[in-house]
Amino acid sequence: MSSIFAYQSSEVDWCESNFQHSELVAEFYNTFSNVFFLIFGPIIMFLMHPYAQKRTWAIYGVSVLFMVIGLFSMYFHMTLSFLGQLLDEISILWLLASGYSVWMPRCYFPKFIKGNRTSNGDLRHLIEMSVILWAAALTSWISDRVLCSFWQRIHFSYMHSIWHVLISITFPYGIVTMALLDAKYEMPGQTLKVHYWPRDSWFIGLPYVEIQDNDKNC
Repeated sequence: MSSIFAYQSSEVDWCESNFQHSELVAEFYNTFSNVFFLIFGPIIMFLMHPYAQKRTWAIYGVSVLFMVIGLFSMYFHMTLSFLGQLLDEISILWLLASGYSVWMPRCYFPKFIKGNRTSNGDLRHLIEMSVILWAAALTSWISDRVLCSFWQRIHFSYMHSIWHVLISITFPYGIVTMALLDAKYEMPGQTLKVHYWPRDSWFIGLPYVEIQDNDKNC
């Protein structure tokens, strides 16, 4: 049973060279690129606090699971242990299940899945950026697996680290997108205005919502 804790007991090994920068850390850059999960998680919780008060405190649980993924991913890439791999994968499944339970589109899901058409400029931008970031992140992940020999040949074995950075940025775009869709049915008396941290004028920032009460009663 103790073998699951052993270094390199997992069958998964990413492209980055092992123990190149430390005797204790198997994949140095893959390990510490997860720090963005630990930075963005608390920021998201702070920025989305008004939304949590009005709609659901469960967003805090989703944000905590996001940080847990970062911690377990750090442990996995540090040790390449089977236990680390298992904890990382289970935490990802828990995050997906939690997000599904909080923001499952009930009435509008069939329409949304058919065309993604919306007159809401904020929502359209969020969807576009989510797709772009997700595609870039997935490309990095696949590239690390499929083109490893090429990246090693040019001494740039960091595509999985780039995946960590991109997917950590994709997460807030995804949850704010779902919050806007959800608000149409669950918060009919209120309007959600999208802002970006640290500044709205930046091309890419961490999105969050400001809640405005509508004048008319529902």
